[in-house]
Amino acid sequence: MEDIPNKIQNKLGIVADVNLLTDNGAEYIEIAVSPWAFPVNYDGEYHYRSGSTKQQLRGSALTNFLMSKTGIRWDAATVNNVTVDDLDKESFDIFRREALRSGRMTKDDLDIPNVELLDKLDLLVDGKLKRAGALCFYRNAEKIISGCYVKIGKFEGSDLLYQDEVHGSLLLMADRVIDLIYLKYLKAAISYYKETRVETYPFARDAVREAVYNALIHCNWADNIPIQIRIEEDVMYISNSSLLPFGWTAETLMGAHSSKPFNPDIANVFYRAGYIESWGRGIQKICDACKSLGADEPVYILHGEDIMVKFRALQSAIVSDAKVPKHQSTVDFGALDDALVQKILEVLRHKPEISQSEMAEELGTTRRVIQKKMILLKEAERIERVGGKRYGHWIIHE
Repeated sequence: MEDIPNKIQNKLGIVADVNLLTDNGAEYIEIAVSPWAFPVNYDGEYHYRSGSTKQQLRGSALTNFLMSKTGIRWDAATVNNVTVDDLDKESFDIFRREALRSGRMTKDDLDIPNVELLDKLDLLVDGKLKRAGALCFYRNAEKIISGCYVKIGKFEGSDLLYQDEVHGSLLLMADRVIDLIYLKYLKAAISYYKETRVETYPFARDAVREAVYNALIHCNWADNIPIQIRIEEDVMYISNSSLLPFGWTAETLMGAHSSKPFNPDIANVFYRAGYIESWGRGIQKICDACKSLGADEPVYILHGEDIMVKFRALQSAIVSDAKVPKHQSTVDFGALDDALVQKILEVLRHKPEISQSEMAEELGTTRRVIQKKMILLKEAERIERVGGKRYGHWIIHE
């Protein structure tokens, strides 16, 4: 009766009532433990049981477990070195454009000062920015978290052929990563339906976009590890540092499940921008997009504190360099020497941000003609588009 309460307190740090009771003349001990509001440690260690397995929680897994149990989220903590005045105009422009386009917010909701918009999105606490607000709208997000960026690499076996890094706020990265992947890293198989040119990429664009958005939202940025996108001829891997909700497995992800974002405030910004749903349907949308293309469903792979989604390419849409060598390109290079093509290249050298409509007006022709010539230049790998339609620019490969 004396030893048990002391041992419980020494080992677990909690107080339990130990009572001596009698039943039909026999004595027995009752140990009464009330529900505890906070996680309980055992000799300073925290353990978590899932089914028949028990795991000791360490590192970021422990941090996130303790924060979730106390109702605190990492992305809801405030930052001291970034203010509302430091935030990026382009990031706000992207958010307002997408939120209005999606219908998630009205024009009246958006035509307010930035500080009021942040407050409406619950990104301020006593006038200070939450981490979520800073990461979503601060152009130099790496000053807050050094690993807050996206790495993209093209591989052939174990050889890295070329790579890019996309930096900026989370909204800037969301706006640019997909266009970069599909313009620089993937080739489309070309076919024709009657007189209509049809481009089929080996990976479903909607699926890849959803997976990238999920990685940006659910990443455990506290680990200082960037999102990594590895692209090979027949497979693509998108991985980010994160942990599933306790008790979840890869099978849970692939089935019907509720929405439990790792970073709820960041998820809310992406939801208001129309980038994601809020019903836990993201993975189902990824699978549906892959099925529509005719490709296999993705596979989710869990490595400790890393979540990776693996996409298999649609085999009929793979256009490798081996199939179309540079010297055997299907592009009519003679057509690249005409005067209009040279004028287009000259305009792009001086105005890389120009739109096709603006170029058509400047060169005195139609947008359709400009579009055909630029498709030709892209197929010949003379030009490349980096970024979205509104904020991107053209690069010329001389």
